[in-house]
Amino acid sequence: MSLRFALLGLLNERPCSGYDLTRRFEEGIGAYAWHAQHSQIYPELKKLLADDLIRVAEEGARGRKTYAITDQGADLLREWLLQRPTTAGVRNEYVLRLFLLPALPPADAEQVLHKTIEFAEEQITLLTGELDEIARVHGDTVGNGAMAAQYGLRVYRATIDWAHWAIARLADGEHGADGLAGLEQ
Repeated sequence: MSLRFALLGLLNERPCSGYDLTRRFEEGIGAYAWHAQHSQIYPELKKLLADDLIRVAEEGARGRKTYAITDQGADLLREWLLQRPTTAGVRNEYVLRLFLLPALPPADAEQVLHKTIEFAEEQITLLTGELDEIARVHGDTVGNGAMAAQYGLRVYRATIDWAHWAIARLADGEHGADGLAGLEQ
């Protein structure tokens, strides 16, 4: 269901083709908020069209369609945004791996944690670049994904802090028979 609202939100910012939306998921929103592939985006666009939540604003060469949000779609997006968020249905492979980290021997767990730090640092670099680009192009530090990118930056910084903490716990020998004993404290 959230893919529907992610697409409506992106189209609320500006009209886009399916290709443009796919790129925005790959280069922006997908890095820290909602991942979607080409094969998911196009069927959802067809549903949004059928529900009159978006319209074809322009049809170009080779059948390339540019989609725009309708008033009905903007109203539905607003209603959804004003609802209390839930975490129902969360599926995050990254967090699942961290949850199951105690299944590994300490040396392997530490290796995973170092990879976690490396990954988070890469994401911080990407998000910082995205924020710079948003500010350059739009002169904006709130809209156009800037708030979500700031959230992502803070999450990845906290992830690095947590990973250093977990590595220190491993170094202190807190890896009992049941795995990383006490990591939840």
